[in-house]
Amino acid sequence: MRAANRPAAGRGTIALLALLFAAAAAAAWWYFEPDTLPLFARQHLPASPKASPVLYKWHDAKGNLHVTDTPPADRPYETVRYDPNVNVVPTVVPPGTARGDR
Repeated sequence: MRAANRPAAGRGTIALLALLFAAAAAAAWWYFEPDTLPLFARQHLPASPKASPVLYKWHDAKGNLHVTDTPPADRPYETVRYDPNVNVVPTVVPPGTARGDR
């Protein structure tokens, strides 16, 4: 009787391994390429750390501003979180039109 149960147990193990592999692949896709996920998945999943990277803002010895993905080792810096869902482009109004004339 035990021999008859082995094929069913083997299929269950294979199905479990396939499910675990699919979950790992989906997690890797979410983490490494969050912008390529379908829209419905992006709306319902939390943001991946790769989707909103931490940036570092600092000034060099000449006073020039730099924004990098790695902090400088020899000077103070400010940590900046970039949110790709925030519109940073100002509204453009065509010349010669008032704001209320649209």
